[in-house]
Amino acid sequence: MRHWIILFLPAFGCAAPGPGQPPAPERPNILWISAEDMGPRLGSYGDDAARTPNLDALAARSTRYTRVFTTAGVCSPSRSAIITGVHQVSLGAQHMRTLSGAPFAPEPTPYSVVPPHYVKTFTEYLRAAGYYTTNNVKEDYQFETPVTAWDESSSSAHWRNRPDEDQPFFAVFNFLTTHESRIWPDPAAAFSAMGLPVAAAHPAPEPLVTDPAAVTVPPYYPDTPVVRRDIAQQYDNISRMDTQAGEILRQLEEDDLLNSTVVFFWSDHGDGLPRHKRWVYDSGLHVPMIMHIPGQSPAVDDQLVSFLDLAPTTLSLAGIEPPVHMQGRAIVGQYAGNKPPHEYVFAARDRFDEQYDMVRAVRDMRYKYIRNYRPEKPYVLWMAYANVMPVMQELYRLNRADMLDDVQRLWMRTERPVHELYDTVRDPYEVSNLAYDPAHKETLARLQSALDTWMAKAEDKGFTSELDMVESMWPGGMQPRTQPVAIVPRSTMRTGLTPLGLDPAVSGGTFAAPVELEMYSPTQGASITYSTGGPWLLYHEPITVSSTVTIEAKAVRYGYVESDVTTVTISL
Repeated sequence: MRHWIILFLPAFGCAAPGPGQPPAPERPNILWISAEDMGPRLGSYGDDAARTPNLDALAARSTRYTRVFTTAGVCSPSRSAIITGVHQVSLGAQHMRTLSGAPFAPEPTPYSVVPPHYVKTFTEYLRAAGYYTTNNVKEDYQFETPVTAWDESSSSAHWRNRPDEDQPFFAVFNFLTTHESRIWPDPAAAFSAMGLPVAAAHPAPEPLVTDPAAVTVPPYYPDTPVVRRDIAQQYDNISRMDTQAGEILRQLEEDDLLNSTVVFFWSDHGDGLPRHKRWVYDSGLHVPMIMHIPGQSPAVDDQLVSFLDLAPTTLSLAGIEPPVHMQGRAIVGQYAGNKPPHEYVFAARDRFDEQYDMVRAVRDMRYKYIRNYRPEKPYVLWMAYANVMPVMQELYRLNRADMLDDVQRLWMRTERPVHELYDTVRDPYEVSNLAYDPAHKETLARLQSALDTWMAKAEDKGFTSELDMVESMWPGGMQPRTQPVAIVPRSTMRTGLTPLGLDPAVSGGTFAAPVELEMYSPTQGASITYSTGGPWLLYHEPITVSSTVTIEAKAVRYGYVESDVTTVTISL
């Protein structure tokens, strides 16, 4: 009998099955469907303006998580934490973004982050356990994606491409439909104004379906037609994404997998609107997460969940014990409860494109504490990309004309308080700062202590300048290179048979079959992949060869240049 799992960003597993959840099947298939730039704007989360029938139907038979938070309010740092299970500030991946430049971006971009040698994409552990892993199509991990991370990562990647239909799979589908740039009324003009290739711009949005009069305008925005239009456009984009998600579910049904699949849905961070995206307010961090296990009853789970939990939970569902360096916890699956429930979740804001900043945040079930390390800076930093948004232009215009009210002016200030504290229950929009209210002195001190403890434990790289940090990764500004793979015989498998032309100090050459081969790279932390003329396979244990074949192998340490290829020939 085949077992499968599907993940819709954001979601994961628990110490025992959660409310209404039966035990997960053994070695299920796993599928993630992830959206971009959206908070919990779904009908199943009580949003009356949303038109999301497919995801609402999924939620109606699933567990809906209400307190899921990303590690950053922007994609690349958040995705680096998702794929590794390690916070971006521990990896040196906190700056947005590193692999590609941006208009006016400072040195040393571009560069590939070099994580600690023991850090891997969690998909490598899945591949080693026999899973077929696919990603369609966004990566954006802050380091060049190693060939060892995925069996396939492309616009055509799909579980249907696996060579054996009985092989368990982990498949990811990332939809860009809700990205902030899809709100822009004239993407081609925006790209041209930023000096970016106009050919890369997506088409302009179709006429609005959502009634701008029906959307809720948060108190920190002026209630104008421009603002309402942008919010309505986001709802239209979410509706289109819901249709895409529904198509993936229909494909599962066509393949007779829907009733034997665990499903997750999540978004990579909060809304793509100003004061949401790139920020550590709940509007930038709070995301929907739906998880379905076949046979379960509908449930609502209010526990604190961090995006650091995605990797260990996925491994736990696959029956793989999460490595101890992963900072999150498994919330379901065989290893659920490998760490205690979260008392706090943490987030960070650092460089965005051309602008440096440093903000850290901690949240418990109710209160949010934000620490501004650059209080002399304005909240709104000039960023070519972010300033394209019509809402942002409207805020600039009305602020200059002195037409914003007291709440709307808060975010337009030219300096910041060092400390911000919010009661997210009484003040969900986080506009009433309690940090300097004596009545909340104890809460402030508790959250400050929690943040200090976490930053020290995480070895937060934000205290090191980006130039100095990159110098430690790329000495002299040169990207390190992974040393080649050594391929050596462990045993010739037949008495008296000697490898042909083997020099113990030299890898490669010609060996006599059958033979058991071992591979290694002298570069600490390098991952190894090999091919026998087909796709690149992950090397994770010695391989036995009993036929005539040529084997190629290469190694890569994350953030390094790939090694040269080592070749051996096996002959009968």
